[in-house]
Amino acid sequence: MESSRRAALSAGVLFIVATVTDVIGTQLSSPIVNGSGYLAKLQGNATQVTAGALLEFIAAGSCAGIAIALFPVLRKWSVGLAVGSVVFRSIEAAMYSVAAGALLTVLAVSNEFTSSGLVNRASYQILGDAILAVRQQTTLAGVMAFTVGAILYYYVFYRSQLIPRWLSGWGIVGIVLLMGASMLALFNHVPMTNYTVLALPIAVQEMVLALWLIFKGFSSPASQPAEAAERPGVRERVGMVGD
Repeated sequence: MESSRRAALSAGVLFIVATVTDVIGTQLSSPIVNGSGYLAKLQGNATQVTAGALLEFIAAGSCAGIAIALFPVLRKWSVGLAVGSVVFRSIEAAMYSVAAGALLTVLAVSNEFTSSGLVNRASYQILGDAILAVRQQTTLAGVMAFTVGAILYYYVFYRSQLIPRWLSGWGIVGIVLLMGASMLALFNHVPMTNYTVLALPIAVQEMVLALWLIFKGFSSPASQPAEAAERPGVRERVGMVGD
C-alpha cells in the first residue's frame, strides 16, 4: 500500500474515532456535571463519568493523530502549513487532555464533598466550580486551536485538489462558522454547547471527509507539489514543455 493511501486511511479512521469518542464522552459526563447539585450526583455516577473522561482522552490523542497522519502528504505541498497543522492540533489535544483531567479532578472533589461535614461543603463547592470553569476554558482553547490547525490543511487540500474542492470548501466554511461560535462563547462567557448549531456543518463535513479518505483516498493532484517543483531539473523540464 503506497504511503499516500496509508495516510488517507489512517486519517479517515482517526477522524471517526475522534468524533465518536468525543461525542459519547461528552454525553456521558455533561448531564451530570452541568446544573446544580453536580458534586452530590457525581458520586452516584462515578463509573459513567470516568468512562466519559477516558473517551475524552482518546479523542484528544486522535485529534493530534489526524494532523500527524496527514503530514507526509501535506508537506509535499507546504512544509510550513503541514507543520503548523500538527502544532495547532497538538495544542488542541493538550487542551482537551487538561479538560478531561479536570473532569476526573472534580470527581475526586465530589468524594471529599460527600464525606465532609456541612461546614466544609461550601469550600468544596467553590473548588468544584473553579475546576469546571478551567474545564470550560481549556475546552474552548482546544476548539480555537482546532480551527487554526484545520484551516491550514483545508487550505492545502483546496489548492492541491487532493480531495474534491466542494469537500475542502465545505470544510473551510465549516471552520469559519466554528471560529465564529468560539468567539461568541469567549466573549459571552458561555459554553461552546450553546452554539452547537454553528458546529454542525464541520462535524458533518468531517464524517463525509473521513469516509472519502477511507474509500477513495487522495485524488491525483491537478498541479505539481511544491516539493517536486523544487527538485533539480524539474523547473527546466517544465520550461521545456512550456516552450
